[in-house]
Amino acid sequence: MDDIPSLLEKAVRIAVEAHKDQKRKDGPPYIIHPFGVALKLAKYGFSDTVVAAALVHDVLEDTEYPPDTMHAELGDEVWAIIQSVTNDDSLSWEDKKLKYIETVRAGSDDAKAVATGDKIHNMESLVIAYKEHGDTLWTKFNANKVKKLWFEEKMLAMLKESWSHPMIQEYESLVAWMRSL
Repeated sequence: MDDIPSLLEKAVRIAVEAHKDQKRKDGPPYIIHPFGVALKLAKYGFSDTVVAAALVHDVLEDTEYPPDTMHAELGDEVWAIIQSVTNDDSLSWEDKKLKYIETVRAGSDDAKAVATGDKIHNMESLVIAYKEHGDTLWTKFNANKVKKLWFEEKMLAMLKESWSHPMIQEYESLVAWMRSL
């Protein structure tokens, strides 16, 4: 009974609380995104630690949830993954993306899994939103289609160089879809 609540339940509670009033740039409730990333990683058989990190992967950069509280609740392993997949918002858009790629490259395979699941779910959401909004969708983002594609291609190249997992092929097919727009 020492593990009640479980790591996953703690992560779910943090994600729901931290993202409670947020919406995605294309409109749906934000919480759909971390749940989507977590479900993808669970489908591929990743550990509860990785799935928990997926649930809270955007909390540090997108909410006011206390970092020390999250670290204490979820432990060092989850914390290390989260730090590897958190953007440095003090940088310009391009520098932030380049630093993110290098931080993920230097991170563990678990961090690469969370980053890849995140990118896949973002791209799947983009497919849905693009069908609804067409090219006007790009006005909702901090970067236009050309910049977003530049980032996705650099991220994909890094993952192909540094990690081997079937999710990379899934991501690659979504990047190819984006390239075809």
